[in-house]
Amino acid sequence: METFPHRGPVRGVHWAEDNQRFATISDPFVEHNAKISIFDTASESGTMPILEIDIPKEGPGGSKRVNATNIWWTYLNEHLFVSFDNGTVRLYDPSTGQMVKQVRIHDKKINRVQFNQDKTLFLTSSADFTSKLYDAVHLEHLKTYKTDRPINDAVISEHKDHILLGGGQEAMSVTTTAGKVGKFETRFFHLVYQEEFGCVKGHFGPINALAINPNGLNYASGAEDGYVRLHPFDKSYLDMVDPVPEDDQALFSDDEEEEEEAEAEAEEDGKVVEQEAKQ
Repeated sequence: METFPHRGPVRGVHWAEDNQRFATISDPFVEHNAKISIFDTASESGTMPILEIDIPKEGPGGSKRVNATNIWWTYLNEHLFVSFDNGTVRLYDPSTGQMVKQVRIHDKKINRVQFNQDKTLFLTSSADFTSKLYDAVHLEHLKTYKTDRPINDAVISEHKDHILLGGGQEAMSVTTTAGKVGKFETRFFHLVYQEEFGCVKGHFGPINALAINPNGLNYASGAEDGYVRLHPFDKSYLDMVDPVPEDDQALFSDDEEEEEEAEAEAEEDGKVVEQEAKQ
């Protein structure tokens, strides 16, 4: 076992795709700023980072500290993707430590970020009551899922065009609020149409974590109430058919419309000829 010391509380860690390097994010502590640290388990540096990226304070005179909330390696370890409590996300070059791009995508803290399996999309969860879907390559906004509560976690289904959102009223107010009022359900949205079509109850505190089983048959939710619940998807959900028609059906429908239009035109032409003959 190895121990990797940091100068502040560690908020996130993520392994690179080479299975040798991992990156961490830590909070500011005393005179030390927040930092991104990269460690290489195959390096001679041992437990010391091979690269540290300083995250300086912001605001007038550098008075406002910035806390990182999530860290990911992007596809093929091209960049380090980091989200912050001020609603921004940044891309860093893992070789030089230089910031490549910064985008503000939320008005409040980004609680969680989840990527799809091939890291082409990412989904954010924010305290501003929204979850947003982005193109992970160009950081372009695609969809927004609006709710009436803070969102603590959201996941993309790999089996259906759906996303799952979880959250609820802040933990400090839970003791004086009933579960129904606190809105502690898992909510189901259509990935493309951004419409909510279902919810699952059960928790008595804000949902902090969600994960869909890779086999697509169930999902797990962890909440402030101290429980992790495993929810099997029922048959009606598993057999749900996407409302968008398949390409061949769409083409077939187009052909039918063209035939109906041709028949209507022919019928109209026939009526005109018949009237002319009577005259």
